[in-house]
Amino acid sequence: MQHFDRSALAQDIVKALQGRTVFSDAPNGLFLAAPRRTGKSTFLQADLQPALEAQGVVVVYVDLWADQARDPGLLIADAVGRALTARLGPVAKAARATGLDSISIAGLKIDTSKIGRIDGATLVEALRALHDTAQAPVALIVDEAQQALVSEAGESAMAALKSARDQLNRPGQVNLMLVMSGSDQDKLTRLVTTNGAPFYGSQVQRMPPLGPEFIAHLLALIEAQRPELKPVDLALLQRAFEAFGHRPQFFMDALGRALSPFTDLADHGGRFELAVLQAAAERQRDDEAQLASDYQALRPVEQALLWRLLEQGERFRPYDAAALRFYRDKTGLPVTPAQAQKALEALRQRNPAVVWKSARGDYAVHDVAMHRWYQQQSAAGRWPPPGAEPADAGVAAGSSPGAVDATR
Repeated sequence: MQHFDRSALAQDIVKALQGRTVFSDAPNGLFLAAPRRTGKSTFLQADLQPALEAQGVVVVYVDLWADQARDPGLLIADAVGRALTARLGPVAKAARATGLDSISIAGLKIDTSKIGRIDGATLVEALRALHDTAQAPVALIVDEAQQALVSEAGESAMAALKSARDQLNRPGQVNLMLVMSGSDQDKLTRLVTTNGAPFYGSQVQRMPPLGPEFIAHLLALIEAQRPELKPVDLALLQRAFEAFGHRPQFFMDALGRALSPFTDLADHGGRFELAVLQAAAERQRDDEAQLASDYQALRPVEQALLWRLLEQGERFRPYDAAALRFYRDKTGLPVTPAQAQKALEALRQRNPAVVWKSARGDYAVHDVAMHRWYQQQSAAGRWPPPGAEPADAGVAAGSSPGAVDATR
């Protein structure tokens, strides 16, 4: 797929990060939320990073989902370390050639045999060294930044970044730019609003989705290569793209199939746009059916726990009296805190995980799409999904409630 240039948006963000936009808080940290598969990471790497580098900014990019088996705090440290290594490479080589074991940069003593590992150096010191060696502003782009909240080291890294920002920046001089992006706005918001949040007071902004300009770009390509399809109905393609949730990968796949010479468009009056629109509707149905199937596959108490979490959001408390009453009402069985804890852990351990937990013990739905689906179903009066109502046959049959394991 040919990259769709979003340089205008990138330039606007660069100006904001540099403090050249009136009343913008971006120099204190820019927090961008966008759903998965909507082009967020592509924009950060293919548009924003080059725009920053064109202004002489040293850019460090790290994706905290790149290796979920590793602690997010270590991923951030390693990314800064690699950038520092690149800058100190010639210096370190010269130091080793003269028999020096270490060099000092900005007051930071660095072992020349361990460049990039930042052994003994704090993240703040490493960022300061990177800035001083580059003699240029530094921008750290952390993609899927909410993942930092799942470990104490990740939370410490976020606190260190805030400290580095405070130490390196001055009024009218931005030496460290922080860009935090996330595919789940609810989780990303916890970096700026919860008690003890490292960036308390900042605001999470929705990254503008690909819109009419993207569709117009594709329309021009189609009409240039397939002039017999003129005029292409832009409004229909825009509707289809919105129905796909502004996800270019799924939209482009449907577009490619609709434009294939092997596709029979007779059922669509010969118009490929209608075929794309139908594909979008089918994708919506398939997504909803998969979510319903995933929910139905859970055990009764797991369903009740997930239902409570979807309903309560940030107010979710898994073991309080109100929650235990809720589980009992939905399952028809008494649920102990131990059983609830066991079910909650099972939801976290499923593959893919259903529930997300921060290092502070906060819970959220792992996939934000499930929360959107729950809200839509509830608003339409279709919750819980058919076939998902927990059975209370054990109680109806006269079984002893205390003897029943509600997790089974």
